[in-house]
Amino acid sequence: MSGYTTREVSDLIGLKPDQVRHYVRRSLLEPARGAQGEFRFDFQDVVLLRTAKGLLESNVSTRRALKLLLKLQNELACVRSLAAVRIFADGNTVVVREDSTVWDAESGQVRMDFEVQELAKSVANLANGNLIVAREAGAYDSDEWYNLGLDLEEVEPERAPEAYARAIELNPRNADAHVNLGRLMQLRGNLKQAKRHYERALSVAPNHQLALYNLGTVFDELNEMESAAEFYRRAPAVPDAHFNLSRISELRGDELAARRHMRDYRRLLDVE
Repeated sequence: MSGYTTREVSDLIGLKPDQVRHYVRRSLLEPARGAQGEFRFDFQDVVLLRTAKGLLESNVSTRRALKLLLKLQNELACVRSLAAVRIFADGNTVVVREDSTVWDAESGQVRMDFEVQELAKSVANLANGNLIVAREAGAYDSDEWYNLGLDLEEVEPERAPEAYARAIELNPRNADAHVNLGRLMQLRGNLKQAKRHYERALSVAPNHQLALYNLGTVFDELNEMESAAEFYRRAPAVPDAHFNLSRISELRGDELAARRHMRDYRRLLDVE
């Protein structure tokens, strides 16, 4: 299985296994389960636990720490790349900084300050270990390779395509693996391969919202606005689809549609 065991996370963070399991019991973490029912933690779980340790060391009350961690959990869900994050905390607030974007305002003396990139380097060793085991054992199924790809994206992104490709090799109908591999190809500038993977995802799951949206972004990059708008309209659950439709509508001079899509964009962000 992909992910990290309680013992691995305990050794990495410096928390006792019982402390790690405590945060699961308090519903702060919802780790996956392995074949034997054991917990399997992902990279976001590791980040939250590292923050929890920092709060404990800062003598923040247990009740206050849990409240801060729950807030941080919601904030991390909106972050595009966890490894690019820096986290600050004191007894009153948790501050998350991603590039030039900051959530909350720093106040008081900072007692905890760490870059998630530092943590990612340590977690990368675990992810790479899982990759080696998966290669040699040959026991991973398509979903397990896909989940390993998710782990690798956070800490060793250049190796994630291999995991997604293995997932697709084992199950060509793994739509999510196609979408993620397509996105990585698109980030590398290979629009042809990206488009092919998005189309394969849609052949399996015609209403796959991310596949539809991502395909729209391919046509957007190619400056084929009609096709881009068509796929954005078919992905109404994706906030950025409405943002891009608002932009396209404004370029066309349709101010009414531009305002409508911007309202939908803001509404979906509020829901999330």
